[in-house]
Amino acid sequence: MEPSSSAAAAIVSTNANINTDRTRRKKKKKSVLQQHQSKQNQNSQSHAKWKTEAQQQVYSSKLIQALSQVNLNPSTSSAPRQGRAVREVADRALAFAAKGKTRWSRAILTSRIKLKFRKQQHKRQRLASSSSSPGSTTGSSSRSSRKHKVSVLRLKAKGLPAVQRKVRVLGRLVPGCRKQPLPVILEEATDYIAALEMQVKTMTAIAELLSRSTSEASSTSEPMTS
Repeated sequence: MEPSSSAAAAIVSTNANINTDRTRRKKKKKSVLQQHQSKQNQNSQSHAKWKTEAQQQVYSSKLIQALSQVNLNPSTSSAPRQGRAVREVADRALAFAAKGKTRWSRAILTSRIKLKFRKQQHKRQRLASSSSSPGSTTGSSSRSSRKHKVSVLRLKAKGLPAVQRKVRVLGRLVPGCRKQPLPVILEEATDYIAALEMQVKTMTAIAELLSRSTSEASSTSEPMTS
């Protein structure tokens, strides 16, 4: 009787262990699903917020404030430079409206600092190359090595499958997503596209208001001049 009772106890304990393992797996699966659902809800909310009128007003106020500080005088700067300045200001205002919660907005906000740092580095390199002997070929060698690196990268990109090439292109288009995995790129691209749509809508509305105000101002000044 004793061996049979011990065998039964062993069977019961193994069954209990199996049941506890199953419940643990179920709980883990449930928690993972809940996390995934909450993340999806957060993403859908963040994408939807760009379509609200309140968010558009926040962005338009930030954009108008930023544009007032840009020099748009045609005598001092050329049209392409003005266009570049307006685009940079519009993108920065968009990143501020996103509050740096996304990867693309953080990349836009830090890009100006990186650009300043690169300019300083280029200046130092130029000074170093000018202070060296006139017959030295450090500048040309660095340029040729850079060209070689670019050509190697292009060859590597050509060897990739079509899907990976498209993912890489998409990662380059979305700020801060150059070396990110596909799920992150898709998530950031969805939010970035929604933000850009709102940006276009806001800038179109501002342009229409400005054109309307200038036409009204010209129509009121016409009778005074005559």
